[in-house]
Amino acid sequence: MMMCKEATRLMSLRQDRPLSFQEKLSLRLHLAMCSACRECDRQFTLLHGVGRHFGTEDDDEPSA
Repeated sequence: MMMCKEATRLMSLRQDRPLSFQEKLSLRLHLAMCSACRECDRQFTLLHGVGRHFGTEDDDEPSA
């Protein structure tokens, strides 16, 4: 069984690149059993979305 440390590493990687089939399967099985990691995954997704939103606003402003 995957440990939480590996699961959080895959959750982070998933924000930057597509996971392999094996990585997706392992992470999905872990998330099915671990409520703490499900919450962590929800927070990663939220933070990534917020960062993307504010990152695009900053790109529109002229530089000084």
